[in-house]
Amino acid sequence: MNITFVNATRRWGGVKTWTLDVASWLREHGHNPFIVSRPGPFLDKARALNIDAMECGFGFDFNPLLVRRFMQLLRQRNTELLVANVGKDMRTAGVAAKLCKIPVVHRVGLPGDMRNMFKVRELHRWVKPAILVPCQFIKDGLLDNLPYLSPDEIKVIHTGKRPAPSPSDELRDPLHLIVTSQLNADKGHADLWQALAKLAREGHDFRCHVLGTGHEESELKLLADRLEISDKLIWHGFVTNVRDHLRKADVFVLPSRSEGLPNTLLEAMAEGLVPVSRVVGGVLEVWPEQLDFLLAGFRHEGESILEPLRRVFEAEDSDLYAWKKLAWRTCRSKFHIDTQAEKAAQWFELLAEQHRMRLSLNSKGLF
Repeated sequence: MNITFVNATRRWGGVKTWTLDVASWLREHGHNPFIVSRPGPFLDKARALNIDAMECGFGFDFNPLLVRRFMQLLRQRNTELLVANVGKDMRTAGVAAKLCKIPVVHRVGLPGDMRNMFKVRELHRWVKPAILVPCQFIKDGLLDNLPYLSPDEIKVIHTGKRPAPSPSDELRDPLHLIVTSQLNADKGHADLWQALAKLAREGHDFRCHVLGTGHEESELKLLADRLEISDKLIWHGFVTNVRDHLRKADVFVLPSRSEGLPNTLLEAMAEGLVPVSRVVGGVLEVWPEQLDFLLAGFRHEGESILEPLRRVFEAEDSDLYAWKKLAWRTCRSKFHIDTQAEKAAQWFELLAEQHRMRLSLNSKGLF
């Protein structure tokens, strides 16, 4: 099947990682994925994975020249289905696909990514895309915020990951923590720093690896200085090889105040890290029930994330090993890329076949 993925976003987020994972799986299983995106690390990573990819500049919405260019590209590629990410994708490649009579999937990563605005509503009614989301939490949010959507329009397929062959049987001394979210206020790093500072004052030693960049980076470094934990934080900046860093850590922390389905949580579970997370977004849909005591609520100032972290620091090594295996087994049994990508591929094929049938009936005046 010839599938074109279009992503106009500038920042690297979960949808880009999902795109690479699914496109890689599709290529390995005989399909022909093709990625169109802005130049940068995402496109470089796609090519490094041997995924056919092309850079594109995205101008203003409904740009007729860009729409025409996409129409030519989709026809040249014999595209059978288009997967778009953000609204700009829909207002360029989505329009082109509609004019070329190609079915469109709108992959939505957060409930707020689609707004109840005139241009969003009317474009949706005209293009009629199927909507794909990675968790029920996002589907429910879309239905609450967008009354013109029906449940049948939204498909839930959880994100999948390729688990490591086995969880690491190593524990570092001191424990190495890792946080991989963008350095923005809603990701809760400041709350985590507060909790870590208190644990340090209690005598617990650790190292915390900080991956990513964002608007709050300078402020977070200043806060770490004020809390006297700078010597315990290791800043890595933006990386594309997140899993390489996860393999060098023991505990994954997700202090976010806002999420959809955290891609990074599943990556950490796939590597067999002890997970600690706030109850946010779709976390409970993938969380191992036996590890509920490592979940935190929504209180700020680090108080909610403090208790599960303290449990980790006070746990016996045998307990930490058991928690690592639980997280890894949950990912392997329920959220393996082979399972989830196969679901996506089957759904894509069904959509394309249904679209061909509608076109055939329309040509005969029967639909």
